[in-house]
Amino acid sequence: MSKKPLTTMPIFSGISRRRLLQALALSPLLSTWPALAASRPDLQRIIALEWLPAELLMALGVVPMAIADTHDYQVWVKEPALPASVINVGQRTEPNMELMQQLEPSLLLISREYGPNNSQLTPIAPVLMLTANDGTGKPLQQSIRSLNLLATHLALPQRAAEHIARYHALLEQTRLRVQAAAAKPLLLITFLDTRHVLVFGANSLFQEVMDDVGLTNAWQEETSFWGSISIGIERLAAIKDAHVLCFDHDSRDIVAQVSRTPLWQSLSFVRSNQFSVVPAVWYYGSTFSAMRFCHLLSDLLGKPA
Repeated sequence: MSKKPLTTMPIFSGISRRRLLQALALSPLLSTWPALAASRPDLQRIIALEWLPAELLMALGVVPMAIADTHDYQVWVKEPALPASVINVGQRTEPNMELMQQLEPSLLLISREYGPNNSQLTPIAPVLMLTANDGTGKPLQQSIRSLNLLATHLALPQRAAEHIARYHALLEQTRLRVQAAAAKPLLLITFLDTRHVLVFGANSLFQEVMDDVGLTNAWQEETSFWGSISIGIERLAAIKDAHVLCFDHDSRDIVAQVSRTPLWQSLSFVRSNQFSVVPAVWYYGSTFSAMRFCHLLSDLLGKPA
């Protein structure tokens, strides 16, 4: 015998509407509903005061209302691209407090030990501090933990899981595509001026990606907490058999000037045509930056998928 759909709630039969509302008003569950509704910040009014939190936010599909230092973001980070609607709130180390107060954000995102203190920001809005690097030499693993923390705070855990799955799938795809080039070490640099480059080694985002996709870093010398170190260009003479990738952070004029010098022209990787200028990747970034690096590796070194 088929069951008829219920059109009333039998459990409340005989209870007047007024009594029902009174009972619900006294319910502990109902008393938490306003708090639950208010606990998630307005997703359209979040300000990221450092680029890594901005990247993590966009990994969750949320566009920040504002970030700090939008101009340099376009030079050093580039992707994920910022919509024109994103407001610039000054420098990352010294954001415009008055402007942020006027914007009435629902949440301020900062990186641990970078930029203004919590005490300066909490009068404007609640603050969530995210860790960019915990010193373990695995900055991407730390950024995934920070992504999950942010996703929990914003009630977006499924979006975090989907993004992380895409990241791991791309790592595997990249590993397969660059296998044929794995025998030759890779050196990663960016020019600071006509005499110095920043070189990337252990503890860096790039090193973690290269380990995951089976590539060898040609730089096995000293590094830093952040996985990068400034060296004189003359030290590149020690790199004998490597493909050198130079990230372009608005540095093509510097590269052109250096490339005319006898020192540069004497370098082994220059003479063997193993030097490539490639688009910028934010080397202190998160999974989005790592994915951009993967695409770059596949395009430059990989075989067609």
